[in-house]
Amino acid sequence: MIRIRDITLPPRHNVSQLSFEAAQLLRVSNSTIREVKIVRKSIDARKKPDVKINYTIDVKVSGNEEKILRNSRCKKAGIAPWTSYKVKPIKNLSGKRPVVVGFGPAGMFAALVLAMSGARPIVLERGEDAESRHEKVQKFWQTGELDMRSNVQFGEGGAGTFSDGKLNTGVNNPRIPWVLEQFVQAGAQENIRYDAKPHVGTDVLLHVVQSLRNKIISLGGEVRFNTQVTGLKTEDGKLVGLELEDGSSIECDHCILAIGHSARDTFRMLQASGIPMEPKAFSMGVRIEHRQDMVDLSQYGQLSPDLPPADYKLVSHQEDCTVYTFCMCPGGYVVAAASEEGGVVTNGMSFSDRGGENANAAVLVTVQPKDFPYPGPLGGAVWQREIEEKAYQISGSYRAPAQRFGDFLEGKASTGPGEIRPTYLPGVHWCDLHDVLPEKITTALKAGITELDGKLKGFASPDAVLTGPETRSSSPVRIVRDSDGQSPLVGLYPAGEGAGYAGGIMSAAVDGMEAAEAVLKAMQ
Repeated sequence: MIRIRDITLPPRHNVSQLSFEAAQLLRVSNSTIREVKIVRKSIDARKKPDVKINYTIDVKVSGNEEKILRNSRCKKAGIAPWTSYKVKPIKNLSGKRPVVVGFGPAGMFAALVLAMSGARPIVLERGEDAESRHEKVQKFWQTGELDMRSNVQFGEGGAGTFSDGKLNTGVNNPRIPWVLEQFVQAGAQENIRYDAKPHVGTDVLLHVVQSLRNKIISLGGEVRFNTQVTGLKTEDGKLVGLELEDGSSIECDHCILAIGHSARDTFRMLQASGIPMEPKAFSMGVRIEHRQDMVDLSQYGQLSPDLPPADYKLVSHQEDCTVYTFCMCPGGYVVAAASEEGGVVTNGMSFSDRGGENANAAVLVTVQPKDFPYPGPLGGAVWQREIEEKAYQISGSYRAPAQRFGDFLEGKASTGPGEIRPTYLPGVHWCDLHDVLPEKITTALKAGITELDGKLKGFASPDAVLTGPETRSSSPVRIVRDSDGQSPLVGLYPAGEGAGYAGGIMSAAVDGMEAAEAVLKAMQ
């Protein structure tokens, strides 16, 4: 096929125009174009308000592709590169069935690769299935009644299930198109294959993860919910089994540890078991909310029904840290994401239509192990918990501490909202966030948010709502592994965001796949 880049169309257009544009660029008749496949679609808003939609397409033509390319002299066109990832069934696998601990993106895609290869994996997930988990999360958001086993952090699909389902990543890996294809086959929208910033939406993702689970089971895998690993069984430096919370155990020679970034009790168990870990830089901060129409006007220079709700990705480099936006949710909601009693944690999510009145994003400050007030591999996790507990104590409940940005700059407690109404459930507690967050964080946020207003007009609006704390953006711990993905304990493969090797759904899924490939190599 021939790949053509940089075809620009106005926001209101029919995709059938792509065939005509391709014929014009290749200097052939429209009947020569046999098939058009969208490879990438993005929004070009550099010349506001003249916003354009930019396409890269692959075209199948009648005739000799090389000859057509030579005659067209089109600098935008070339032979489409061929990239393909396939999971092949493997015969003669030896040893016990591999075990995957955790059923977030890393564990899910590790289990899928193992199942498609014929390894019949066993998945152990401490939380509940997506449907039951959704009921528990909704109850928490409405009543403040937390289930520590099944919540925004734990359960089928992992923490990403209750987010925007963002699938964009900075990782360049041939496994990524395959991951997107699996999402589509499981019920996600077709456009995630080519959107520059693909997202599924929490409402759709809840069903997608169940379809992926059913596929794993149909291929011989097994998924056990409400099953927490509490210990490791070892012999002569090798893993031989896992101890479970109910007192039973399971024998295994190969275990992919995809526990997520919030499994603090599992981190403590690993430390007690002598598994090498180290503190890792991570980020903390707040959620910031604006009206979505303000973001649209700033990003597009216009308000148009032909354009999707606008997003943003901003960064400010301070003297000893970086302030940046993360997990931006157009038309979204700030949500309660606690997993431990007596602690407040915030996150953000959007539904597939991104139809909410507000936009929100995490505004985070990078912190290094040298900044941690507590020593050791788990020093960052201890610091996270301390801040979360302080937030709970301020309100006396799971209502999140909130403050208008104008008041935050002045260091005075807010008493209520301005024109922007907070979306957080089960509700906010108006206060001064300086009483919750460390000085390093508050100082950086003041400078960073003010500077970012120069990149997105209105970002530092006095009425912008800050809700905190956002402490679980990534893991504060890295579980040491070698070049083949193994811990020094032979047979243990730390993977994904919780192990400190990924940041987001896609990179975690890819890391899980690579862990599965390493296990399969060891089993052959």
